[in-house]
Amino acid sequence: MTSVLPLHSKNPYAIHHRGPRRHEPAGTLASTVGNTPVLRITAPFADGGRGFWAKLEGFNPGGIKDRTALHMVQRARARGDLRPGARIIESSSGTLGLGLALAGMAYGHPVTVVTDTGLEPIIARMLSAYGVQVEQVSEPHPQGGWQQARCNRVAELLAEDPQAWNPDQYNNPDNVDAYRELALELHAQLGRVDVLVCSVGTGGHSAGVARVLREANPGMELIGVDTIRSTIFGQPAGPRLMRGLGSSIYPGNVDYPAFNEVHWVAPAEAVWASRALAATHYATGGWSVGAVALVAGWAARTYPPETTIAAIFPDGPQRYFDTIFNDDYCRQHHLLDAEPPTEPLTISQPAEAAVESWTRCAAVADPARARR
Repeated sequence: MTSVLPLHSKNPYAIHHRGPRRHEPAGTLASTVGNTPVLRITAPFADGGRGFWAKLEGFNPGGIKDRTALHMVQRARARGDLRPGARIIESSSGTLGLGLALAGMAYGHPVTVVTDTGLEPIIARMLSAYGVQVEQVSEPHPQGGWQQARCNRVAELLAEDPQAWNPDQYNNPDNVDAYRELALELHAQLGRVDVLVCSVGTGGHSAGVARVLREANPGMELIGVDTIRSTIFGQPAGPRLMRGLGSSIYPGNVDYPAFNEVHWVAPAEAVWASRALAATHYATGGWSVGAVALVAGWAARTYPPETTIAAIFPDGPQRYFDTIFNDDYCRQHHLLDAEPPTEPLTISQPAEAAVESWTRCAAVADPARARR
């Protein structure tokens, strides 16, 4: 039987609350974000009574980045960077776009989302239904891939509209600060967290949640989860099938010193994990959820049994019905042939080898800094 814990106030550990917590008036659109449950995940990811706690951010209207979008918009409005009624223009592979649609509607701002040809049709249609102007780039940048191409288009649109505001999720520190609430919720639900497992894309939620949880437990370990062919942790760039984690640029919000180790996961491995979650726990999600579950299950099997392991599940399954949960798509991309993985390969340095399957590395450094 699975166990679900809602948010509650019993908290045996002290944690410092810097600044007021966000309390939205009941019945408002912004009040629908946050206070998501946690679910105990066990077999087939771990057995013998072991397991990990999944924070189900798919219970937010659009996913985890609803928190980011609301917070960045609120802070920009408070500073005067975002003027009343001004347009918001941002690059997104989908989830932040949904969050900005929510925040724009809540605070009265038109939204333009710059995306690429990999955006799922259901998300493009929902963004349009929410009133978002969707701009799609058709060619990747020669070095920076789709993300750099999207960022370049954002710059062009901003030049055309001097009143518009760009959240810059990759480098905006408000993206990191947005996750204080999530961390406080986790702490209220679980108490002391010993190991935190997070996917890494912009770097916002891994940095923000870990920073707050370490106020209660300075020795907490942070495991980052990336996709193969992502440059974030020093691997060479390449075509990436998985969206929502990974990058072809170096986001400024990634807190490299905060990580104890990083795992790279391949698409077939993430598909196996997402489908296994659906079949055994009902709660599942996309590429990031599958990759994080795979690594968190390994942590549950590897660390001592009394270790409290928390994993962030950024979204739910709805947008992935034509990819992860579509047999034809998965066969086309050879994603159903993999045996359920049990252990990652290990490399000593990120540049030791270009990895193509689940691999871990305990050496974490900023690859952009190393190049300078």
